[in-house]
Parts: sequence; C-alpha cells; structure tokens
Amino acid sequence: MDKQQIVDNARAQFSATADQYVRSPRHAAGDDLARLVELAAPRGDEHVLDVATGAGHTALAFAPHVASVVASDLTPRMLELAGALAAERGVKNVTFVLAQAEAMPFEAGSFDIVTCRVAPHHFADPEAFVNEVARVLPPGGRFLLDDQMAPEDPELDEFVNAFERWRDPSHVRAYTPGEWRRWIEAAGMRIEHVESIERGSYEFADWTQRAKMPQAEREALERWLIAAPARCAEFYRIKIEDGHVQSLRACFSIIVASRPEVSS
Repeated sequence: MDKQQIVDNARAQFSATADQYVRSPRHAAGDDLARLVELAAPRGDEHVLDVATGAGHTALAFAPHVASVVASDLTPRMLELAGALAAERGVKNVTFVLAQAEAMPFEAGSFDIVTCRVAPHHFADPEAFVNEVARVLPPGGRFLLDDQMAPEDPELDEFVNAFERWRDPSHVRAYTPGEWRRWIEAAGMRIEHVESIERGSYEFADWTQRAKMPQAEREALERWLIAAPARCAEFYRIKIEDGHVQSLRACFSIIVASRPEVSS
C-alpha cells in the first residue's frame, strides 16, 4: 500500500469514527495524560505542538501548564470536535491546524515541546514524522511519544499487528521501541527516558464497536483470538468467558527524547 493510500485510509476511518473518541475513556482519560505532563516538566512559558491530536485530549491536558498549544491533525472532523471540546471547557490557548504528521507547516525550531499520543501506528512514514519533530524543535526542546508498541519478540509483534489491522484497516503497524530508538537517534535527538505504561485492557465489545467493525468481521476476529497460540494468548491476556472474548492486553510505552543543546 502506498503512503497516500495509508493517509486516505486514516482520514476516512477517523472521519467516520471521530465522535467515538471525544468521550472514549481510553482516550479522554488515563494516567498517561498526567504522566506526559509530568515527564515534560513544563515551566509555563512553553509553546507546545500536539501532533495527530484526535479529539484534543493531550492538547487540553497540556494547555493549563504552558503558554500555548497548537493541535494538529489530518482529519477535519477530528479538529472540529477537538475545537468544540476546547470551547466547552473554556480553554483559550489552543489553536487547531490541519496538517499531516510527516509534512508539518511549521517553521524550524518553533515549538519547545512536541507530543504525540496514541496515533503513530496509523502514520504512513514514521521516520519522516520523527524528522519533522526534530526540525520543529529547538536545541533543548523535548519530544514525548505515547503509543502502542509491539514487543521485540517477532511472534508477539506479528500477532498484535495482525489483530489491530483486522479491527482497523487504517492501522499500519505498532512499532517496537527499538525501531523508534533508531529513528529518533538518526534524527539527531537523544532518548532520555522509556517506560511501559499500563492503560488497562481492551474491552472487546467496546474496542470493536468504536472502530465500527462489521458484525461478521467482529465474530471472525473473535474466533481467531480464541484460537491464538498459547504464548500469544498468555502475553496478551486474552480473557474468554462463555465462549466469547471479554478483553485483551493493551501494550503502550512512553518515550521521551530531546534535541541536544548546542555546545558553546
């Protein structure tokens, strides 16, 4: 699949499902939002860019702690809903910009902090995205990435990407921490911190409904999960009751990186 098709698929998927993400507990809340702010350690005068903002939850979490936030996304409907949520909460220091993560319309060095949460597994070119992050950060600027990540184990990697792509065809790949490390370091940034985070489990009914998965496909995916290899079922904690999948593990990590200061 070419990169433009990936972008078109993501825009179509999230245009159709945007409303689901405004109130989704997994996206609207979660300890990882507060953790991102804590790890960023804002002083209050920073300009923040939130890439692939979706319904705006990360942008709005940072807004009280910084001078301004630009929230970008490639889906107009997502930006519309994020703007409405900001207005509903009385947030005045967030602006919304239509932009693709791999080609952002911002000047070099224009943001002190760049965030991206629960989105890069949909990106057409994550390496180009990382290069864009490095470009818009000044020396000393920080990048916080929070996304689903695959284990380094090839079988577990293949398994998670298979079920995620089945549920949502706009899913490209949950990359491994090692892949992200290579791209970040190649872009001239330095990794400061990596941590796995527990975002609970996917509740199968809600998880498939949020993607508006057709019933026949939902049932086929459920049968496939029930028949999973033992080590995959154990690692992903596939919970089955009365012949139906109830939940499975969600694997996420946070990576914090920075552009090194220029030596005098």
